[in-house]
Amino acid sequence: MSILTHATSTALWHSIIHDAERSCAIALKEDIESYLVFLLMRYTNRPELVKHIIAVDFLESMQLSKTKQEVALQEVGDMCLLFTGLYPKIAEKRLVKLNYFVKVGQAAYVKISKKSDDLYYSLSQQFVCLMDVLQSIRSYSKQYPDLLPLEAYEQWNDTGSQRALSVLKQYTQSPGAIPVLIDIKTSHE
Repeated sequence: MSILTHATSTALWHSIIHDAERSCAIALKEDIESYLVFLLMRYTNRPELVKHIIAVDFLESMQLSKTKQEVALQEVGDMCLLFTGLYPKIAEKRLVKLNYFVKVGQAAYVKISKKSDDLYYSLSQQFVCLMDVLQSIRSYSKQYPDLLPLEAYEQWNDTGSQRALSVLKQYTQSPGAIPVLIDIKTSHE
C-alpha cells in the first residue's frame, strides 16, 4: 500500500478503496464504489455498532412503516457489510459463521431494492466482492493479520470469496495442494 495523503476524507477513502480494489483484482462500478466510500465515512466514528444484535435489528425493522423500514434495513445491510469486511472476528465471538452476516446483509439490501437494477440489488449481489475489498483494507494493518488457512478455506467454501481463495492459494504453494469445495449438506447424507 502506498502512503495516502489527500485534502479531504472523501478523497482519502476513495484512494483507499481504489487501492483495495486493485489488491483484490475487483473493479467496482462507480455507484457501488461511492456507496462504499460514504458507508465508511458514515460509520467511522460509531464504535457502538459492534454492540448491535443484527437478527434483532432485522426483525424489528420488519415491524416498521415502509419508510422507516428502508432506513433500518439499510443500516442492517451496512452493519453486516462492515462486520464481514472490517470486523470478521465478530462472527467468531458471537458463535456464528461469517456467512450468517453475509446472508442477513444480502437479505436486508434485497428487501429494500425496488427493482433488479437498482443500487441495493447490486449491493446484495456484490456483497461478497465488497466484503473482499473491505477485508483487503483490513489486511494493510500489521495489527490485524490476514486470514489464517482454515479461516480462508471456510470463508471461500461458505461465501465463494475470491480473496479468501487467493489467500488460501498462498498457503498452499505446493503443486499438489488444490482447495476443494465441500457441500456439507450432501457430504453427510
